[in-house]
Amino acid sequence: MKLLRYGAPGREKPGLLDSSGTIRDLSGVIGDIAGDALLPESLARLSKLDPSTLPSVPAGERIGPCVGRIGKFICIGLNYADHAAESNLPVPAEPVVFNKWLSAVVGPHDDVRIPRGSKKTDWEVELGVVIGKGGAYIDEADAMSHVAGYCVINDVSEREYQIERGGTWDKGKGCDTFGPIGPWLVTTDEVPDPHKLPLWLEVDGKRYQNGNTGTMIFKVGEIVSYLSRFMSLQPGDVISTGTPPGVGMGQKPEPVYLRAGQTMRVGIEGLGEQEQRTVDA
Repeated sequence: MKLLRYGAPGREKPGLLDSSGTIRDLSGVIGDIAGDALLPESLARLSKLDPSTLPSVPAGERIGPCVGRIGKFICIGLNYADHAAESNLPVPAEPVVFNKWLSAVVGPHDDVRIPRGSKKTDWEVELGVVIGKGGAYIDEADAMSHVAGYCVINDVSEREYQIERGGTWDKGKGCDTFGPIGPWLVTTDEVPDPHKLPLWLEVDGKRYQNGNTGTMIFKVGEIVSYLSRFMSLQPGDVISTGTPPGVGMGQKPEPVYLRAGQTMRVGIEGLGEQEQRTVDA
């Protein structure tokens, strides 16, 4: 299934994308694509629905973040060896963990606001993992059963704030609008192997990132298990799993950063595409 949320910011309704590309309204069935609606048994019930029996949604509705009421937005850094190299950083022995604040979450086609005074706002296409079944101290062999599905994430980052301003990475990662999520939450039955997905990102039509999730250092099951040692995971938690090379910071001979008035297009095979316009905050 391809689940989604549509409507005005803060008032999104749950929906489903049918095989013809029509959005179907799920609000008569569930309250939101969130929380217990992401449990395995809940998704199993949704999968039995006949989409043609659900009301269709008029074309042109805004698509919101594909997960509602997110509890945690956890990110993994330097999870592609070639991205670590372009960042002039060593390949990590354990996953690098940081957070995005929930105020960073926006829809896949919403504007991205460049912070006031920023000169180093950057892009990162990433595979998003959405937790379905919660837990702590999850065994790696069982970790994939805790995943509800996958989505596209643009881990927008301000490099000066992240690297040059002291402290953790979080201040450069969690600015408002720095976490476009969606368009769809694609359930695991449609993604038999999340480590064989081409992913890419373009700015103003120029392709900067062109990678594959198969080159991730730490795979999805390992990441879920690892994180669960340090925090309990709950339904609707979102994990962003790292980016391939091609970020603006790594461009040669000089870095390239975003400015207002540009367009980013972001995609992962089978998971959909995003498009964001950059604007001044």
